[in-house]
Amino acid sequence: MQKNNPTITNAWCMYDWANSVYSLVITSTIFPVYYGAVTTQADGSNNVNFWGLEVNASALFSFAISASFLLAALASPFLTAIADYSGRKKAFMQFFCYLGSVSCALLYFFTADTLNWSVLAFVLATVGYSGSIVFYNSYLPDIATEDRYDALSARGFSLGYIGSVILLVLNILPILKPEWFGNISSGMASRISFLCTGVWWFVFAQYTFYHLPHKSREARSGDKSWLLNGFRELKKVWGEVSGLPLLKRFLLAFFFYNMGVQTVMYVATIFGDKELKLPAGSLIGTILILQLVAIAGASGFSWLSGRYGNARALIVGVVIWIGICIGAYFVHTENEFYLLAALVGLVMGGIQALSRSTYSKLLPADTHDTASYFSFYDIVEKGSIVLGTLSYGLIAQVTGSMRNSIIALTVFFVLGLIFLLKIPKRFRAAQS
Repeated sequence: MQKNNPTITNAWCMYDWANSVYSLVITSTIFPVYYGAVTTQADGSNNVNFWGLEVNASALFSFAISASFLLAALASPFLTAIADYSGRKKAFMQFFCYLGSVSCALLYFFTADTLNWSVLAFVLATVGYSGSIVFYNSYLPDIATEDRYDALSARGFSLGYIGSVILLVLNILPILKPEWFGNISSGMASRISFLCTGVWWFVFAQYTFYHLPHKSREARSGDKSWLLNGFRELKKVWGEVSGLPLLKRFLLAFFFYNMGVQTVMYVATIFGDKELKLPAGSLIGTILILQLVAIAGASGFSWLSGRYGNARALIVGVVIWIGICIGAYFVHTENEFYLLAALVGLVMGGIQALSRSTYSKLLPADTHDTASYFSFYDIVEKGSIVLGTLSYGLIAQVTGSMRNSIIALTVFFVLGLIFLLKIPKRFRAAQS
């Protein structure tokens, strides 16, 4: 496939525009706030009955995320190997996209009476979101040359932030100004936003799917035994990864610092709601500003990596994250929460975009098995989310305070920093 084709690269970036609304509206803003309202009992308690078990609602939210990414992580290596062997990378990406967008739209039916099934829909939507990302990410080395990885990755994240901000503004207007919409209830406005998010994701993804090549490669020798040969493909790529020490060192560093990054992103709103008792409008407004700051952050880290190297830029980002965690433990006021949110926005997009492009640079230059290679990146990413959110939820469940969970996040970032310091400040692709 032709690299650096503007039509293809623009279409690739547009998938960030399409699916990032799920990350913002569902995992970060309106859904957590609505979830908090639905799961708060009349006496103010925070426990719910979930399939016959009494569980802390905040912990349940964290556990649901853990389960989602665990399912995706278990399926990812086998599906990506089959996709690489058969050349049907886009078909798998479409499947997860449609699973996620339709499940997201079904959250429209989320009420206190449908908690059990709604949590299941949330899990499936998150599986769809995370499952499609691995195939999406794996297109980067297919469609661009190495010198474009950082900038293209940052542009994708920036488009994602812009698109998600636009939809979030449209979604929060009925919540903040119900009188403009016939005095619609905040609950109904929230549920409509879940439906709109699923539709937005589904519709805008069509532009990406229309322009991305249908097959990343021809199925080898016309062999249709995709499942069996997919396992062989996975074994082959695993052997290749084992022979790339620098790639393994980066994945180890990524595992720890991403554990902290993703956990903060998924539980920040719940923390503000349950721990600081911030009003819903303040929480949503804060996340909105955070997204705008993240646009500049993604571009800034792309510039920083170009000037000082990917490893140095990542080290700067992780150090800032450590400071954020330390500050979060001592946050008690609304203004302090806003300040931390601004810092999170500054490094949130930058470290994610740079991690994706750094991994792409470390792949062997002549590899065609990009989906299989990115499945290892995906396993590390999802494994870190599972352990991060699970540990956060368990600590909150046992101690009764999410502040104690922040200590664990700080440790994760410190470990990630230690391993990042072992990576050369500048490197060439596939260097060992």
